[in-house]
Amino acid sequence: MNYWLVKSEPSVWSWDQQKEKGAKGEAWTGVRNFTARQNLVAMKKGDLAFFYHSNEGKEIVGIAEVIKEAYPDPTDKTGKFVCVDIKADEAFKTPVTLVAIKAETKLAEMALVKQSRLSVQPVTPEEWKLVCKMGGL
Repeated sequence: MNYWLVKSEPSVWSWDQQKEKGAKGEAWTGVRNFTARQNLVAMKKGDLAFFYHSNEGKEIVGIAEVIKEAYPDPTDKTGKFVCVDIKADEAFKTPVTLVAIKAETKLAEMALVKQSRLSVQPVTPEEWKLVCKMGGL
């Protein structure tokens, strides 16, 4: 299993909206960065992803599961980009803020710190365990 982080502005698509979709999940569309696209292509069914509220909140609020692997993004008129389907899995007991992540020296190499603008990022197993612990899971 691989671990990821996906970002969304809560005013555009929030954790609560993701949860409302239930088991059928929702397509993670609108990614228009080629590095993020490569990460979407690498996602496999059953992989887990941190759900990060960007711009407003700047915090990891829950865990989502990949339920459908990469396919053409229906919102992309160029045909170059893909999406995956994800479903909400579990909310964090305590959201993990970007400030808290940056304060944790063990997370200094995390993509969220190093490549802060990337909308779909890999997360190492060590980072995953530590952030889950910080979030109360």
